[in-house]
Amino acid sequence: MPLVAFTTFAIFRAPPGDAQVQGFFDRLPDTFGAADRFEGFVARSMRDPVTLTHTWGDLVYPRFFDRTRHDGAVATLSLWRTLESVNAFAYSGVHGESLRHRLEWFITPQWPSYTAWWVADDHLPDWYEASERLEQLHDHGPSPLAFDFRHAFGPDHEPVTVRRDVVREIVGRAAVDQPVDSARQSESDAIFRNLKASSDRNKR
Repeated sequence: MPLVAFTTFAIFRAPPGDAQVQGFFDRLPDTFGAADRFEGFVARSMRDPVTLTHTWGDLVYPRFFDRTRHDGAVATLSLWRTLESVNAFAYSGVHGESLRHRLEWFITPQWPSYTAWWVADDHLPDWYEASERLEQLHDHGPSPLAFDFRHAFGPDHEPVTVRRDVVREIVGRAAVDQPVDSARQSESDAIFRNLKASSDRNKR
């Protein structure tokens, strides 16, 4: 059964470690934990706390990120069973609350901040594919190759509408206020360390 591949991308307003973006990093463990428990979630690319490598291949950012000008960037890549499940997660709970702060932490994008596309259930997307799909949406608009929630497509390449009643039902069933486990905290700390080290190198 086809799955929804979903990637997000944003560029920081300030380097990791700066108070302006600390709220983002403070919320990472809760956000990861909420995603991993959320209805319809399948898997995501994770960063190994020791090696700092991603589980779905080398991290590649879309062309909109310029290491010589920007303070850093962040991206996610995940798989979901339905469009409704990833939509429910994105706009509710700790992730929905984080979205309300996005303009405090990230520069105003001139590109899509996310995109979705369908993949076979035995296909694992990598970061090259994710970047290509987000650039595809920016360059050519929504299509079965890359789309957003407002202009979505089904696995048969036909236009579909995200069912808001189903989204509301999923949100209503979502678990809340569960403690963050040590693995999510370690992963979040690793992401911070890697981004800060990269930002520090770019300043030299």
